[in-house]
Amino acid sequence: MGQNKALMPFLGQPLIARIVERVLPVADTLYVVANEPEIYEFLSVKLVKDVQPGKGKLGGLYTALKLSNDPFVAVVACDMPFVNPALLSFERQVLAQSNLDVAIPRSPEGLEPQHAVYRKKSCLPRVEKALAGDQMRMISWFESVKVRELGESEISRFDPYGAAFINVNTPAEFAMAEALARSIEGAG
Repeated sequence: MGQNKALMPFLGQPLIARIVERVLPVADTLYVVANEPEIYEFLSVKLVKDVQPGKGKLGGLYTALKLSNDPFVAVVACDMPFVNPALLSFERQVLAQSNLDVAIPRSPEGLEPQHAVYRKKSCLPRVEKALAGDQMRMISWFESVKVRELGESEISRFDPYGAAFINVNTPAEFAMAEALARSIEGAG
């Protein structure tokens, strides 16, 4: 994009503000984990610097798990304008009612680790071990925990438009996402 996607205006507000607004009603505590948290001070939420800078998305998950006092930690990406709070709540419910460690949607593109909920107690040491072994993929440590994949029928109950996992990486994708938001949300 040539600029910070999270700060780009989406329907008149920074994209990250839209995501925070969507997630806040279902979050006990909300953190924005970033390499430069000070640029997000306008959000009025807890801002934290990556505990292990330079470790990518898995480092962000590690930071969220490490700092959270909650038993379940939801992780969402800053470039997903349709992050779905009802689906996140369902994922949390799946974990709360089981002895599972990760509740993660499976879209046609594959697993969606940046729209998933993780059990802190069991996931934190596994993520830490993955980072120590330079296994940087978000799912590189999944074989060591109990994972519950949510299928299409479960996801579509909460996401009938199939928009939850759309991320925006180009100006064209950004424009298409804004058009979709106007269409399904009746937004400006």
